[in-house]
Amino acid sequence: STPISEIAELNLGSRPASRKSTQRIEDLRAIPWGFSWGQCRLLLSGWYGFGSAIDAYLNTSKDASEKEQRINVLRDMLSDWPLFKTLISNMDMILAKTDLTIAACYSDLVEDEVLRKTVFERIKKEHALTSQALNLILQSTERLANNPALANSIRSRLPYLDPLNHLQVALIKRHRNGETDVLIKRAIHLTINGIAAGLRNTG
Repeated sequence: STPISEIAELNLGSRPASRKSTQRIEDLRAIPWGFSWGQCRLLLSGWYGFGSAIDAYLNTSKDASEKEQRINVLRDMLSDWPLFKTLISNMDMILAKTDLTIAACYSDLVEDEVLRKTVFERIKKEHALTSQALNLILQSTERLANNPALANSIRSRLPYLDPLNHLQVALIKRHRNGETDVLIKRAIHLTINGIAAGLRNTG
């Protein structure tokens, strides 16, 4: 569901995208893996798992009073612990760039319908949990509420990014369906560069 195989063809570094000539997730290298999740607007490696962790922490409390104490602990960490503050700040920015509607278009690249729906539903569930956790800790439902300049910068880029994503999906479908026109591959690579430049997060 990502352009990982197309990214592997780019001359971006000295190492291949995988440690072995397989498609197993265990053999993928971290940089192209994270880069490919950015291309499909999920930026998965920047937030996935956080929501489940916070949900488990809060819901193992004995009662409402203890749960409230744990929420206050998280907010104190945000206020007093630079590492946690940076983590939350980065996640807030990454989720501002995440778009499940765009990502759903990429999920259509997966031919196995059962696999596609199963995995994407898990991603959607975790996205909801992570968003809820951030809202709770930051006491805001608006992404980048504390950084309006960055929020505005991201919003101003979306009208250019969204069409590139849709174009990339269409081109990848043609490429993977066997069209060998060198211009299609060139166009895919141009969309990869454009999306990376627009997101300003390569993974």
